[in-house]
Amino acid sequence: MKKLFLVGFAIILFVSCNQKVRYTQNSAEIDTYKKVMEDYKTQNWDDYITHYSDTAKIMNNDIRLNAQTVAPAIEKSKEDAKLFTWVVSDEEIEMVVTDEGKTWVNYWALWKGTSKTTNKVYKIPFHNTVQFIDGKIVTEYGYWDNSEIVSDMMSQPENPTASKETVATLE
Repeated sequence: MKKLFLVGFAIILFVSCNQKVRYTQNSAEIDTYKKVMEDYKTQNWDDYITHYSDTAKIMNNDIRLNAQTVAPAIEKSKEDAKLFTWVVSDEEIEMVVTDEGKTWVNYWALWKGTSKTTNKVYKIPFHNTVQFIDGKIVTEYGYWDNSEIVSDMMSQPENPTASKETVATLE
């Protein structure tokens, strides 16, 4: 009976030690995504792009899920940087592995953007979730509400940055 108990305990211990981590706040993928966000904040686009696969699909605030590649996403970010300076706070990050074995990193933060033309400060809760395969981002979904910015830009037609093209990039 004692041997049976020890064998059962050993099996339980072995199985529990060999389980893959399903949730963590420390991983290589999280470290990579922290670099992505730092590169984004500092506009270090040469390093930023290296964290994405060549075929990565980026879908930011797009309910139609019309994916774009990394290069157009960077160009859009460069245009946004002409309009705002950003300060980021309250960052949280986690990694999960789904039942299907897919690795996702989730990122939340509060972004405070100051308009370079009006000096108005916008506080925008922000969420990104990215899927990793072989250490590279292959899918990115981003969610934030910039309706106040769009509304303000549309209500100031004398503002040269409020062109329909610029507002369209924010939508």
